[in-house]
Amino acid sequence: MQIDEKAVTALDDRVLGPEHKSVPAAAWGRTVREFLESAPHLDDFQTPVFALDNAAMNHNLAVMGELAAGAGVRLAPHGKTTMAPQLWARQLAAGAWGITLATPWQVQVARSFGVRRVVLANALVDPLGLHWVAAESAADPLFEFVCFADSVATVELMDRHLRTAPGSARIRVLVELGGVHARTGARTVAEGHAIAAALERSERLTLAGVGGYEGALARDRAPEALATLRNYLDDVARLHRELEAAGRYRDAAIVTAGGSSYQDLVVERLAGLADEQGAQGVPTTVVLRSGAYLIHDDGLYAGLSPLIPARSDRPLRAAMHAWARTLSRPEPGLALLDAGRRDVPFDSGLPTPQRVVGPATLDPAASIVKLADQHAFLSLPEATAADLPVGTVLRLGLSHPCTAFDKWRLIPVVDDADAVRPQVVELVHTFF
Repeated sequence: MQIDEKAVTALDDRVLGPEHKSVPAAAWGRTVREFLESAPHLDDFQTPVFALDNAAMNHNLAVMGELAAGAGVRLAPHGKTTMAPQLWARQLAAGAWGITLATPWQVQVARSFGVRRVVLANALVDPLGLHWVAAESAADPLFEFVCFADSVATVELMDRHLRTAPGSARIRVLVELGGVHARTGARTVAEGHAIAAALERSERLTLAGVGGYEGALARDRAPEALATLRNYLDDVARLHRELEAAGRYRDAAIVTAGGSSYQDLVVERLAGLADEQGAQGVPTTVVLRSGAYLIHDDGLYAGLSPLIPARSDRPLRAAMHAWARTLSRPEPGLALLDAGRRDVPFDSGLPTPQRVVGPATLDPAASIVKLADQHAFLSLPEATAADLPVGTVLRLGLSHPCTAFDKWRLIPVVDDADAVRPQVVELVHTFF
């Protein structure tokens, strides 16, 4: 198994308490399992509450699985998006090849739930983290770990730290290729070759392939942005082919890219590498690391993803929403809701009011214009001031799941977020 199902299931034995935001006080002292047996509904929870849509998540799993299978690529979804082992288990059960993570601590969380194959999409230069990975690899031969390096200095530092690490297993490393003014990653293919050569000289490291992140190079789908992305992905492919032809790989290779905005371009430019017969005959696995597809959104990815109605006949669905209550109507045209920056994401767009729960109506021109720590400022046309009394509950669309989950340590999953009265079918634990 790719994950310890017993460890995941055991989360239902955890006891609920006031540390679990929005969970009703009547549930405190009961286990998750006991509470779910009472068939709670979302309106049993206090507001604000953040919830996931079970039907939408199942749909999104199927859509992304079909895309990967059709393209002949593998999925290692970025687990830092949710930091929720229960959701990782869903993704692995649906066929994911592994889980991607961003920090050594996140990898440790994944290992505590038995995740066997991990991509650390980052450099690993912390000596404690390196020693832990070495010890974990020595203790469990089934543990498959790979990380990034984007400079010769990184490789040399890793190798130096590992000289006193336990065991003799080599840590597999991907040469990370980046772009000018982007994030991490070597800036040229020539630098990539130098990193590969340093890995070849290393006593405790092995070249595993080439990786990168195209999403750092663009923020829209303008023609010039797409051209930049294609050129970058072509450089990733070129570096891999040149390393393969030079005999740098010991046995097999991984080529990985693919966030949640341009995975179509990654498939277009890199998927063919899995079928190529290189000069050395090294088998290549192409891995997408898309992290937001399971949840999707009503903001950032609703505009950038290739899997939206305007670009796909099998689009993703937003599987996260927040429910907030009107606290105050201090002046005409203004309502204050009880959800703020501590409750909902705001770094890639503010929440959007979608509908009202109950008989009140919501003017289409209503919008959230500002967030405070615990309040949302909802601007309303003055003509509709009487239509949103204090106590009214609204459902909000959200943008960017990566900064939504970290605000909640326990998240209800509802059967259908569009239902008149959604029923809670699961509680998802997060580890941030």
